[in-house]
Amino acid sequence: MLIDEKVMQALEECAKLAPLHNPPNIIGINACKALMPSTPMVAVFDTAFHQTMPEHAYIYPLPYELYEKNKIRKYGFHGTSHKYVSQVAAEMMDKDIKDLKIVSCHLGNGASIAAIKGGKSIETSMGFTPLAGLAMGTRAGDIDPAIITFMMEELNLSSDEVMDVVNKKSGVLGISGLSSDFRDLWSAAETNKRAQLALDVFHYKIRTFICSYAGALGGVDCIIFTAGIGENSAKAREACCEELEFLGVKIDKEKNNVAGKAVDVSAADSKVKILVIPTNEELMIARDTKEIVVS
Repeated sequence: MLIDEKVMQALEECAKLAPLHNPPNIIGINACKALMPSTPMVAVFDTAFHQTMPEHAYIYPLPYELYEKNKIRKYGFHGTSHKYVSQVAAEMMDKDIKDLKIVSCHLGNGASIAAIKGGKSIETSMGFTPLAGLAMGTRAGDIDPAIITFMMEELNLSSDEVMDVVNKKSGVLGISGLSSDFRDLWSAAETNKRAQLALDVFHYKIRTFICSYAGALGGVDCIIFTAGIGENSAKAREACCEELEFLGVKIDKEKNNVAGKAVDVSAADSKVKILVIPTNEELMIARDTKEIVVS
């Protein structure tokens, strides 16, 4: 949407939901406003693509008043990336996106998966905040919520301190005790059991979400791997596709030996297309900006 004072106020109010993202973006917007006061600016939200999720997908099983009064619901993130790669996937498959059931895996230091039906998001792994879903570089992803209060009571931590732990000291960094950089974990995995365990957890969570979303979609035509890990790690893609043969997912190891290129890495007899697609959020943002400013 076009940025005005009302939008800026909303960004400030929502900063508590995205503490790692909104504040620095607000600084950038204000700097640009000072340098280019007459230039229109557009805010492109990573949550926008997921606004097509049905109510039963975005509502949490909490008292309904928390949704009505406090807007507590699943929002989802990485929408700009999921939207872009799903459009490219349809082009690569020479299919109308309206006819496709896609599971999009945005795998980087922050990671999320989306179920895309007919070009629209119907489910995604991140939730009320970007903390939910997969185990990530430093984020815990889905955990038993009672762990939060347990940590506060047993370790005498404040809510801010606990959130620092689950946002910045958990995920594969927390499990491995080594690094949030997956390249470091792969290098150490042969001799470091915790590094291997961190990778195992990461891949296991991805596989379970893929299976879950195949169910939500009523089948799957295509699995996309994108972002830093998804685009560049053949090992990660292979590990994520293990145990998925029952879905008709078979990866071609030779084709899969690629990085940073848009390519079909599925085996000839795979019933599901496995596509590596470099994301381009900047291009998607530029297209959305052009559409809003020109119109």
